[in-house]
Amino acid sequence: MKKNLGVQTFVMSALLTIFACPICARGNISHAKTAEMKVKSVKINGHVGGRIDDCILHRVMGQDVDELVEPFRHRNESWRWQSEFWGKWTLGAIETYRYTGDAALYEKIAASVRHIMETQGPDGYIGNYAPDYQLREWDIWGRKYTMLGLLGWYELSGDSQALAAASGVADHLISQLKSKNVKIVKCGLYRGMASSSVLEPIMKLYNITGNKRYLDFATDIVTQWETQDGPRLVSRSDIPVALRFPHPQTKWFSYENGAKAYEMMSCYEGLLEYYKVTGNDAYYEAVRKSVSHIIEEEINIAGSGSSIECWYGGRALQTVPTYHTMETCVGFTWMQLCSRLLKFCGDSRYADQIEKTFYNAILGSMKCDGSQIAKYTPLEGWRVEGEKQCHMNINCCNANGPRAFAMIPALAYLTEGDCLKINHYGDSEAEISLDKRNSMGIKVCGNYPVSGNISIELSPAKPAEFTLALRIPEWSKTTKAKLISGTDTLKLSLDNLSAGEYAKVERKWKKGDRIELSLDLTPHLLELNGHQAIVRGPIVLARDSRFNDGFVDECVVIQASKDGSVTLTPAEDNDFAWMSFTAPMIAGADLEGNGKPRQIHLCDFASAGNTWDKSTRYKVWLPKTLNVMKGEYRAYNDAPSE
Repeated sequence: MKKNLGVQTFVMSALLTIFACPICARGNISHAKTAEMKVKSVKINGHVGGRIDDCILHRVMGQDVDELVEPFRHRNESWRWQSEFWGKWTLGAIETYRYTGDAALYEKIAASVRHIMETQGPDGYIGNYAPDYQLREWDIWGRKYTMLGLLGWYELSGDSQALAAASGVADHLISQLKSKNVKIVKCGLYRGMASSSVLEPIMKLYNITGNKRYLDFATDIVTQWETQDGPRLVSRSDIPVALRFPHPQTKWFSYENGAKAYEMMSCYEGLLEYYKVTGNDAYYEAVRKSVSHIIEEEINIAGSGSSIECWYGGRALQTVPTYHTMETCVGFTWMQLCSRLLKFCGDSRYADQIEKTFYNAILGSMKCDGSQIAKYTPLEGWRVEGEKQCHMNINCCNANGPRAFAMIPALAYLTEGDCLKINHYGDSEAEISLDKRNSMGIKVCGNYPVSGNISIELSPAKPAEFTLALRIPEWSKTTKAKLISGTDTLKLSLDNLSAGEYAKVERKWKKGDRIELSLDLTPHLLELNGHQAIVRGPIVLARDSRFNDGFVDECVVIQASKDGSVTLTPAEDNDFAWMSFTAPMIAGADLEGNGKPRQIHLCDFASAGNTWDKSTRYKVWLPKTLNVMKGEYRAYNDAPSE
């Protein structure tokens, strides 16, 4: 006999209708209830867990941190950006330590913080620029990352010296701008977005210290944005991000360029924090409108965008080979901006965006052995190493990339009041503190996203009543779920729940309770500009020359049903791909023969071309053979005689 297990599923409602954005309107602006439920530890397993481990071993632990500190000791720079590398590595290392608890890594971070603080001048300056060149080019941008690294360490360790050092950097910057009568939006490049993105650590300092000086400085930054010289990040938020200012006709990396993707998103991260303190709806509106523009006009099939690191209306142009596209720093910063919004407004579709970017653009950016992270990861061609920058054995994306990998365990499980949200369905396990006297183990398995069948087992030490929220991805058009408790099985009704929301299950959970979740991984055909591509759940597929089954750039017609679904056949005849399939296609040249489809190989985008060798080519968007006939094609020898 099946029992009433008190299961409820419901759609999350929008509590604040004034924030009617395409994403946030379907979530709620979170005002979490006071509760003691929190995530104590997470372990990511499976393929993703292995890639995270590779990144930790080679890109985090393998980094020579003293090399990153060295430019701060010399202070002889006039235009380069060496000073960003230490802060980026430190932030990634801190999040990695939160994941691993590795004592050796903790000491590595602690030593680097001591060394960076030793470079602080009596005036508070920590940076790499010579005195006569300070406030120019990338100087303030570097100070931003230094402050973020110091504050991250303070939050992790409680080291008051790090907080004092960060405050010293901020105080010196404020005083320096005032004494020289310089506007921050006139410092550096990209209409001041690089320099004024310092808003983020300034708001963090204010939240930690309560010092009004920092809030006043933040207000000054946001006010300057709306002046003639500023990037107009609030007043022009109704305009697509690539069209707010003309692209420069001569020098691309210049003050005039107002479409720099990474820096713009960094400013919006700071503006979101400023909104939380001020409550001015115009600031949140600017963030959500700009994010909507990025989703609608810029983010491509692999979850990233940009060309030459700038917005360019790339979603509509992604079938065109594009110069220097999909910078890893852009992909990571997009994930980070989405994570801030996910935690703020609770809408699961931000988690969908993070998932798409990570499984494709980010995983595809890292070399198979984890030793390098590509600066650019195009949708076709080959993977290449990022150049060594600023006469150092590192570049911006090698420094930033580990932060993207560390984000997955940090977001896999989120708590809000008495609700536990599951965002990552890859194999994992976690320990959750339910209250002071009770904890729970949770295990997710099923080899997702190779398979869409996921098992979630909960093991509270004592029965506990709370809400479990299951992310239903937007792409899962048909989702099934059942709850197994002892000998009882209950089908969870998801009929009234749209894809792109959390399904909430409220009950008193006991050890051994299990949810079986089935997500719809039906492959679908996408068409754009006379090209075709296939997506399977969150995974983008691509041709790879290593399959030796034809020219990857040839025209084809992918065979699909009327609803756009494609029948894929699993393929295991290779040793390089995480996932591989064959799909029925008619190649253009085949039309001169019998015109019948043949099985052509595809693999996951992250595996495609990941030899970092120009002899290997891959391609996502396949040109579609043009058919100008009105009727169905027939081979010549099938034509009726005249």
